[in-house]
Amino acid sequence: MSYRRSVRVALVHDWLITWRGGEKVLAALAELYPRAPIYTLFHDRTAMPPELETRAITSSFLDRLPGARSRHRHFLPLMPAAIRSLELRDVDVVISSSHCVAKGVRVPEGARHLSYVHAPLRYMWDRFDDYFGPGKASRPVRLAARALRPGLRAWDVATASGVDRFVANSAHVAAQIAERYQRFARVLHPPVELERFASGSLDGTGRGGYFLCVGALAPYKRLDLAIEAFRRLGWPLWIGGSGQSKAWLESLPPNVKVLGQVPDAELPALYRDARALVFPGLEDFGITPLEAQASGRPVIAFAGGGALETVTSDTGLFFADQTVEALIAALESFDRFEAGFHPRAARAQAERFTKTAFQAGIRDEVAALLRDRPG
Repeated sequence: MSYRRSVRVALVHDWLITWRGGEKVLAALAELYPRAPIYTLFHDRTAMPPELETRAITSSFLDRLPGARSRHRHFLPLMPAAIRSLELRDVDVVISSSHCVAKGVRVPEGARHLSYVHAPLRYMWDRFDDYFGPGKASRPVRLAARALRPGLRAWDVATASGVDRFVANSAHVAAQIAERYQRFARVLHPPVELERFASGSLDGTGRGGYFLCVGALAPYKRLDLAIEAFRRLGWPLWIGGSGQSKAWLESLPPNVKVLGQVPDAELPALYRDARALVFPGLEDFGITPLEAQASGRPVIAFAGGGALETVTSDTGLFFADQTVEALIAALESFDRFEAGFHPRAARAQAERFTKTAFQAGIRDEVAALLRDRPG
């Protein structure tokens, strides 16, 4: 379409210091708009792939503070001011990719704003207790977070008025946008990198014999449930990922293996050889179940959030309560499920979430945004 070449687009993302699901969405947006500059709070060049590092990337004043990248969440009170300090010029459309404050960016006069929301200000709404509850942070930090919470939530709601169209990564998040911002959001699921996973035969998958958890070591991922369940069962569990929550990784049983951050090149084989992905958290969307299914592997997931939109009864098992006992019950029924599982059914489910479909949806939203331009 000609508007893609003529319309000046800018991309805004919370931070570029880890390469995870949100950053992969940004990469798909960047591919769609190859001339679009990127604006962010923090930028670590060593953490980003070449396809993003060739872009013009502008970071905020926070990025120049000592230790800011490694302790970025400590700067949460300053993030609203930092995102508002970014100056976007000569732009017709701003596309924000937001799970924290990116949707609050100042949009130039006359420009239109499309906000793709991974979660509304995650740390101050439904994830607050996961990050600032008892045992999750020191008492001074918890008290400070509670004092700041009303103001940050009010700011989050107020800046929704600066968005012309919302897009949510799941129906779960669309419901949050409707509740908190009183706004409608189209659901457009993130894409899975199908070409990276199971590009060859799906025969012989699961031969490694281990169960797998993959993702950030964040409190809401509930890896503590998986570790305790596998401690009791004595079955092999491998954990791939890095992050800030490592206390429960101490004194692990010998059947639980922590791999650290897994290189992208090694991830497909790790999925392929696992018996199943274990997904115990309540996720806004969650890309790893789709990566597992694209590799021909089933998922054992908590029955809530985005997993209900990506996993089917043919491609995985659900457990209804976030308890060790409920997870153990699902695991103990897995042999029976596995006997009737078909890897190609899992692959077919993942193929519904393509980058082509995602990018086409974004193009449609931008086109609608421009048609609705005032005047």
